[in-house]
Amino acid sequence: MDITLMDGGMGQELVHRTGKATPLWAIQALLDTPDLVGAVHRDFFDAGAEVATTNTYAVLPDRLAAFGMADRLEDLTMAACDIAARARDDAGGGLVAGALGPLGFSYRPDNAPPAEEAAEIYARVARIQARVADVLLLETMSSVDQARGGVMGAQVAGKPVWLALSVDDTDGTRLRSGEPLAQIAPLLETFAPARVLLNCSRPEAVSQGVPILAGLHDHVGAYANGFTRIDPRFNGIGATTDLLSTRQDIGPAAYAEFAQGWVAEGARTVGGCCEIGPAHIAELARRLKPAAGPVIPAAGL
Repeated sequence: MDITLMDGGMGQELVHRTGKATPLWAIQALLDTPDLVGAVHRDFFDAGAEVATTNTYAVLPDRLAAFGMADRLEDLTMAACDIAARARDDAGGGLVAGALGPLGFSYRPDNAPPAEEAAEIYARVARIQARVADVLLLETMSSVDQARGGVMGAQVAGKPVWLALSVDDTDGTRLRSGEPLAQIAPLLETFAPARVLLNCSRPEAVSQGVPILAGLHDHVGAYANGFTRIDPRFNGIGATTDLLSTRQDIGPAAYAEFAQGWVAEGARTVGGCCEIGPAHIAELARRLKPAAGPVIPAAGL
């Protein structure tokens, strides 16, 4: 079985390289150090990644409006997408995945607008990203309704949609909303995203959820984070990731062990989220892509 190898966590990699976390999160790097964003993409490709996830997770209308930057949506989105595309081209191939993060803030589906309202917002962003991106990647969708709004909006852009769901860190059989993960089944049947993944949860929780997803869709995947837990204070726009602590037991080898378990349960796309860096991806490539040179997947497959 051929495995698509994604990249790792752009946001936290930028935090480590700049030495600071900011309320704007990874948007700050687009403003101050765009070359550093490109360097991170290149390092992930050099490690063996076949996907460049654009630095647009937080480039959303609600986040930008909170900082008086509502008029910057298009230019910041295009800047991030173009940086990822240049890195892909320099690497000789691969995919650009346009990242669409959660409205209302990460891990807080209760803060998200209703699906129909969210769909209009995501459609606007997706159409901009689709000028460059090969696929559109909805990340950290933490409830069925949040996922529905994301998929409804992204699908209008005419690119393959990958849906990444975030599960409860203490019970990977449930979304962060508390809903059973299996309740995503009707949405998958209705909208048929090209891939369905689990992301930005503890690896142990992801290991619980992957077998459930594998029973619901023919192409599933996973990319976990390396946080100890999500601090309750990390709950709204402006909160910074210095509230979150990095696990010391999730080095490249330990993370790769989890990833190999996901592949054994049916995962066909594997990568990393927050705190998973190029060294982790290099170890995944060594174990999961042993043939000389990366295998570049066709767009959307």
